[in-house]
Amino acid sequence: MQKLTKYLLLSVLVGFLILIRLFENDLFYDPYLTFFQNDYLYIDSPRREIFKLTLFTSLRYFLNTIISLGILYVVFKDKSIIKFSALSYAFAFVILIAIYLYFVINPRHEDYYLFFNLRRFLIQPIILILLLPAFYYHKLRN
Repeated sequence: MQKLTKYLLLSVLVGFLILIRLFENDLFYDPYLTFFQNDYLYIDSPRREIFKLTLFTSLRYFLNTIISLGILYVVFKDKSIIKFSALSYAFAFVILIAIYLYFVINPRHEDYYLFFNLRRFLIQPIILILLLPAFYYHKLRN
């Protein structure tokens, strides 16, 4: 892959991640978006539809995952990295969504900060930010 094509493809994929973030209010049902923008430590949890919230959070996670796997492939061009990353994303999703649902079903003021940070792993491409330098370092070491 030529460098120009590689950088163009990376720009498009990162652009998709940015668009998901920019249009999150329009694309996804998430009452926690406005809740966590306010002084959430002192107010009650917002009204929410648990099934719909879980569905849209999962959709956002999977969109970010697909784009992130594309970025990893463009950067490293290694199918074993993609397989490992896909398994990591799947494992992380199972663990994170279970804990997320606990916090959604049982909202407590003292758990809001932990819930806020856990939720970020589901709705933002934080795992990509962790995997990129890890694989780069691994590639340098080998």
